[in-house]
Amino acid sequence: MASSPLVSVIVPCLDEEHHLAHCLRRAATGRNVELVVVDGGSRDRSVQIARTFTSLVITSERGRARQMNAGAGIARGKLLLFLHADTLLPAGFEAVVRQVLALPRTAAGAFRLRIDGPGAALRLIERGVNTRSERLGLPYGDQAIFLRADLSHRLGGYADLPIMEDLDLVQRLCAMGRIRIARTAVLTSARSWLTHGVLRVWLVNQACIGAYMAGVSVERIAAWRCRVLAPQREQALRSLPVGERRLPAEIALASPAVRE
Repeated sequence: MASSPLVSVIVPCLDEEHHLAHCLRRAATGRNVELVVVDGGSRDRSVQIARTFTSLVITSERGRARQMNAGAGIARGKLLLFLHADTLLPAGFEAVVRQVLALPRTAAGAFRLRIDGPGAALRLIERGVNTRSERLGLPYGDQAIFLRADLSHRLGGYADLPIMEDLDLVQRLCAMGRIRIARTAVLTSARSWLTHGVLRVWLVNQACIGAYMAGVSVERIAAWRCRVLAPQREQALRSLPVGERRLPAEIALASPAVRE
């Protein structure tokens, strides 16, 4: 019987020492899985932590799209899964990836979303994300998008964008087949929601998506998003111990122009 295809889990990373070990430990439980970590210039212990889980740790120019493309370039797996460093995969994720991508007319897949935080507002966000993903076939990057390596290479991987790189890829994939959503869920950090406020983050994200759909340049969108969220970010940083005052990775990876 033929062996199951290798799944390459590609993790872009920037100053993620507080989340990376948990992320990689869970990913390492998969069978016939390789871990590829692509660092964008971390100033903390992220690289050292990554090397305790995999020998495939490389550096690239900062920017989530660039880092994920660099990881895909060295990955050996026939199946690629792109995972944010603050997100935990469900048990048995590799079997789910293989099963979903084996379905006919399937271009890619992703998981349902759970947010690791309390409160009715976050439950509403989860419900909205999962409804949109299932009905429209539009998952975003924090849902761990996965696809076949040959299709990824044929499409040229992620476009070199400072923001909305996941939406751009999913839109191109929709022309190649169905985007299927697995029944199981990833668990992603609530840090952005808790730092900036659930309603504020939701409104900012919807505004960014609307601007993108209207044709506004991704550079303008990324710059605006950082300006809007900067006051809350600075307030949150001031409340932390000095050694932990780093730019949150979900902002830093999204915008190469911003770095403390």
